[in-house]
Amino acid sequence: MDKTTPTWFDAALALIWSAAGVVVFLPFAVGTSPLDAVMLRVPGNQGNWWHVLVGAPFLLAFPMMWLRLRALFSDKLSSLSGRREIWAAVGLSLCGTILVETPFLLHLAGTSEWQRVAVLSLGFGIIVISGALLVVRRLEISPNSACLVGLNTAYLANGLLCLIVYGDAAGPPSSRIGWFVTMAIVWPMLLELGWIFVQAFHIRPRVAGR
Repeated sequence: MDKTTPTWFDAALALIWSAAGVVVFLPFAVGTSPLDAVMLRVPGNQGNWWHVLVGAPFLLAFPMMWLRLRALFSDKLSSLSGRREIWAAVGLSLCGTILVETPFLLHLAGTSEWQRVAVLSLGFGIIVISGALLVVRRLEISPNSACLVGLNTAYLANGLLCLIVYGDAAGPPSSRIGWFVTMAIVWPMLLELGWIFVQAFHIRPRVAGR
C-alpha cells in the first residue's frame, strides 16, 4: 500500500479481499450466509442479535476492496472523510465482536472448553496485539496502512471466531462453502497484517526537530 509494495502484491491482495466480498453471500454454516445472518434469515427462525453481530463484520471486505483497488490505480492517500468512515466501521465491528465473545467469557456459549479458549485467545489476542503495535508504531505507519491494520484486525477477530465456532457444523460441504473459502483467505490476511508491522519496525523512528 502507499506504493511501498509492488503492483503484483496489491493485485493479489485485491483478489483475496474480492473473495472475502463473495463470502458475504455464500453459505457459511447450515446453509446460512453472513448476509442471511445480518438479515435474521436463520433456519428455524432462530436469528438474534448474536447472528447479526457475527455476520456484519464480513461486510468489512467491501471497504478493504476499495482501498486495495485504489492502491492499484492511484498513489494518492485516501480522503480524510473516507478514512474516518472506515475507522467508524472498524470500531463498530470490534465492539460487536467483543459483545459476541462475552458469552464465551461468561461460560454461556455452550461450546467445548477448547473452543472457548481458542475463541477468547484469538479474538481478544489479535485485537490487543494489533492495537498495541499500532499505538507504538503510529508515527511510522501511514494513514492508509493504519486503515489496513484496522480492517484486517476487525475482520480477522470475527472471522477466526466464526471458523472455530462453526468448524464442526453439520451438513454437506455445499452448505458451508463460505467456511472453506474463509479458511483459505485468512492466512494471507494474517501475513498482510504481519507484513505491515514488520515494515513499520524497520522504519527508523522520527526525531522531533529533524
